[in-house]
Amino acid sequence: MKKYILAIDQGTTSSRAIIFAKDGRVAAKAQQEFRQIYPQSGWVEHDPTDIIGTVMSVTAEAVARAGITYGQIEGIGITNQRETTLLWDRATGAPVYNAIVWQCRRTAAECEKLKEQGFAERIYNKTGLVPDAYFSATKIKWILDNVDGARERAERGELCFGTVDTFLMWKLSGGAIFATDYTNAARTMLFNIHTLQWDDELLRLFDIPRTMLPRVLPSGCLYGYTDSSVLGAKLPVSGVAGDQQSALFGQLCTDVGDVKCTYGTGCFLLMNTGKKAVKSANGLVTTREWAKSPITCWKGLSLSAARSSSGCATG
Repeated sequence: MKKYILAIDQGTTSSRAIIFAKDGRVAAKAQQEFRQIYPQSGWVEHDPTDIIGTVMSVTAEAVARAGITYGQIEGIGITNQRETTLLWDRATGAPVYNAIVWQCRRTAAECEKLKEQGFAERIYNKTGLVPDAYFSATKIKWILDNVDGARERAERGELCFGTVDTFLMWKLSGGAIFATDYTNAARTMLFNIHTLQWDDELLRLFDIPRTMLPRVLPSGCLYGYTDSSVLGAKLPVSGVAGDQQSALFGQLCTDVGDVKCTYGTGCFLLMNTGKKAVKSANGLVTTREWAKSPITCWKGLSLSAARSSSGCATG
């Protein structure tokens, strides 16, 4: 029986599934757009049920188009829109609020306050990021502070936080997988990219309980298995990476100095800087790249979250 790989690409405006044969040939693919929610100017949200619903739909469609069974899938890889923030009930899996999308600017004033209070350099030195509403930390804090009962539930250990990859793995595994990878964790403004750990000082700064956070693993590893009652078979999830980092790797930018420009909902330029965390003097950010082990590559990435495009990479 022939074996295949299922790639799930959960993006900002659509979800896509591609079935690859083991020789790299595309056997089938499917794509579906979903709603963008704009509660007010500068705010962007997604309904979590739309995210998981479209992923399930395109996966089933791609499998059917390929003329295969779920049992022929040898592994699943996930790539996803980064920084988008979801909180859900640990027992039921029910979201406590809509997903706050990476584009959302509702916490911009909070980030400016952090800069005024002198936290920018400390945050940058730990995370490689500048304080900005683009990243997940202030989005988590906003939900905890503004959704009735959310903070109390989080402090009791009842809530989970995840970027889209974590949410998908949780749902597809029936709650058995609660994890993320280095590339996604590095975009939260809570992850120390030097120690490869959630940073206690930053968790205190943003008043976020550690119990909410997923386990962080290398991009290429066995995360766990899907629940056969959810996806039709017990299938290994064996690769996860944020969309821009996976694009850099997918275009074989594996040498120092290689650059990848990605055009999608935004425009992003990334440079592989090898094992060195380059500190920019011009406002660019440094983040974790793919990893099959804890020793990973680094790269710089410029950021302009107020627009849907970014500038140029650091070296």
